[in-house]
Amino acid sequence: MPSKNITKDYITHSYYHVYNRGVNKQTIFHDDQDYQVFLGLLKRYLSKTQQKDNYGRDGVSFHDDIELLAFCLMPNHFHLLIYVNERPRAMSDLMRRVCTSYTMYFNKRHNRVGSLFQSRFKASRIDNEPYLLHISRYIHRNPEDYYNWEYSSYPYYIKGREAEWVRPQKIYNLYEWGTYEQFVNDHDNHHHMMEEIASELASG
Repeated sequence: MPSKNITKDYITHSYYHVYNRGVNKQTIFHDDQDYQVFLGLLKRYLSKTQQKDNYGRDGVSFHDDIELLAFCLMPNHFHLLIYVNERPRAMSDLMRRVCTSYTMYFNKRHNRVGSLFQSRFKASRIDNEPYLLHISRYIHRNPEDYYNWEYSSYPYYIKGREAEWVRPQKIYNLYEWGTYEQFVNDHDNHHHMMEEIASELASG
C-alpha cells in the first residue's frame, strides 16, 4: 500500500508514485509541443548518455539514481512511477529541474506569469508489489483512449518502443499472468482497486 502522499523524506531502493496537477486544475499541456517539451526534459535528465542543454553544455544525469518505470501526461496533470536507487535526494532534484524548466518554457510560450503547478509534487511510496502493479495499470489507463495515447509509457510496454530513459523491466518482472496488455485491459475484475487509487489521489 502507499504511504501518505505528503512524503518528503525519501528512502533508497523504493518505489514512488509521483504526480502533480496544474494550479486550480488548469491546463498544463495545450498541444503536442508542450507534451514533447516536458518529455524532452525527462529524457535530458534520465538518459544514460549525458544530454546537452540549450547552450550546448553537458547536463546533469540522474540515470544511475532514478529509474522511470512508467509515466502518463494528461492535459492538466501528470503521473510518474519511479524507483529510487542510492541517492534519495535525486528525486527532488529531478522534479525541481523538470518542473522549473517546464514552467519557464510554458509561461514564456503562453504569455503568463506565476506558478504553473498546484504545489510541490506529491510522492506516495509503494511498498506492496501487487499494489505497485495496479499503480502501473492506473497510470496507463488514465486517458480514455489509452491504447493510442502518445504521451504515456504504454507504447514502451506493448508496442516495442525503446528508450534508455524509460525502464519498464521492474514492472515486467512482477507480471506472471499472460501479457501486460491483457492485465491493463482487465479492468472489470480489478475495478475496486482502481477506484481506491483514484480516491487516494483525489484526497491528496
